[in-house]
Amino acid sequence: MGKPIILTVDDERQVLNAIYRDLRQQFRKDYRIMKAGSGAEALKTIRELNKRGDPIALFLSDQRMPEMDGTEYLAEASKIYPGTKKILLTAYADTEAAIRSINEIGLDHYLMKPWDPPEVNLYPVIEDLLDTWESENPPAYDGIRVVGAMWSGACHDAKDFLARNRIPFQWLDIEKDPAAAVLVDDPSKLPVVFFPDGREMIQPTRKALAEAIGMKTQAEGKHYEFAIIGAGPAGLAAAVYGPAEGIQTLLIEKDAAGGQAGTSSRIENYLGFPKGLSGGDLARRAMAQVTRLGTEVLLPQEVTDIRVEDPYKILTFADGSEVTCYALAICTGMSVRTLNAPGMERLTGAGVYYGAALTEAANFKDKPVYVVGGANSAGQGALWFSRYASHVYVLVRGYGLEKSMSRYLIDRIDAHPTMSVMNHTEVHEVMGEDRLEKIRLHNNQTKEDEIVEAAAMFVFIGSRPHSDLVKDLVEIDAKGFIKTGADLVVEGKRPKGWKLPRDPTLLETSIPGIFAVGDVRSGSSKRVAAATGEGSVAVFFVYRHIHGS
Repeated sequence: MGKPIILTVDDERQVLNAIYRDLRQQFRKDYRIMKAGSGAEALKTIRELNKRGDPIALFLSDQRMPEMDGTEYLAEASKIYPGTKKILLTAYADTEAAIRSINEIGLDHYLMKPWDPPEVNLYPVIEDLLDTWESENPPAYDGIRVVGAMWSGACHDAKDFLARNRIPFQWLDIEKDPAAAVLVDDPSKLPVVFFPDGREMIQPTRKALAEAIGMKTQAEGKHYEFAIIGAGPAGLAAAVYGPAEGIQTLLIEKDAAGGQAGTSSRIENYLGFPKGLSGGDLARRAMAQVTRLGTEVLLPQEVTDIRVEDPYKILTFADGSEVTCYALAICTGMSVRTLNAPGMERLTGAGVYYGAALTEAANFKDKPVYVVGGANSAGQGALWFSRYASHVYVLVRGYGLEKSMSRYLIDRIDAHPTMSVMNHTEVHEVMGEDRLEKIRLHNNQTKEDEIVEAAAMFVFIGSRPHSDLVKDLVEIDAKGFIKTGADLVVEGKRPKGWKLPRDPTLLETSIPGIFAVGDVRSGSSKRVAAATGEGSVAVFFVYRHIHGS
């Protein structure tokens, strides 16, 4: 398969040649640049490319063209290549048409003419869209293959780890693919991971798998000015702003970048993204910034102990190695609480999943799916699963979703023809031999039980803070969240053992130089945008701590 294609269309030859020239100058190394003088000519070319199976990454079209304007052309082109990104070139008078195109055909961006200089007005927009297209359309290649069984928890864990870290792989199910079964010597030992160079790994740990695919799990140095534990939105923001302020920064994450937010199928209210974006997309963009700015990233690596020997904070990793730092940010976030019901532990990963588990959604096409929980994460997940499932049932212990879910999600669920909300409903048992088959539902008003058939159940029943690592080191509240700033000063008295002649700063814990940022912090708003804001603000206080100001 050849290079992906960028196709530009304009009926004005001078403008067409100019945009073609600029596109070739910047993108010809990785993309094939093509042009057409009308929408009809472009559609003819698109149909021929589609027959050959050639990928098209981007359509770029002028709006004002005779016979067929840009919006009409892009609408037809998208029917042939629905995943291709779309940009409209407009004049100031066409702004209303461009906005209409966003709503009607899912236009990704519109650009005003002229676009000079392209380095400022053209290339950044296109590069961002191409980066997104590449993440959504991995190239066909002889890469990593994961052989396993759909209903295996270990196999689900391997797939989820690779997917959340945006590592392309091919999934081969031994129960559906006879050729895959031949590759495995012992079907009881799954998954088996095959690499292009001939290596194979049987039931690898996350750390072993990460090292095999070239991810960095060992620190280069022994000391850093600033260390961050957790690569959710708060940790990622801190990891962007740290090196931007000239601070030597280390980011440590035990699972995958993005944290709990990274599993969200769609974040609708994030500033600057009017069409919304997925948690995975947010994490991918942030990680690109983190690495470009120079933060060292260890992933997956787990911190198992923290001790303080002023002025240093000493971190011990799961493998026994250690690093020191002057300032430390705890950005460990929260995780979904487990559901206590018979069968849950046995069937987790085999039809029962915690969180969105986006890698599994397509496996339940045209089958009934149940979502447990009534907060935003449950609503976002339920809407994602509705793309595949025959019907999605949202189970809520109380009455309605209004107390815990945003209005825009409630309205979308209410309007969806294959989604239902079941109020006053609890899960009392999950049943099945080697996979989920049925759920015993209990109505806490009528006290009646009902057994329903279910292909999958996804659980979103609240979260608990990941503060165990520091619960004996810093002060936490009754719910396990880490206290910071003014919450630590009671009746004018600073925290016990506090030695500095100042109060703890806004995000500082009861130990000077240790900060709690994002969802793990007591009093945080538990919103993605707020977590990223706290991550950037934390660096201001980190800088002051390091430099003694």
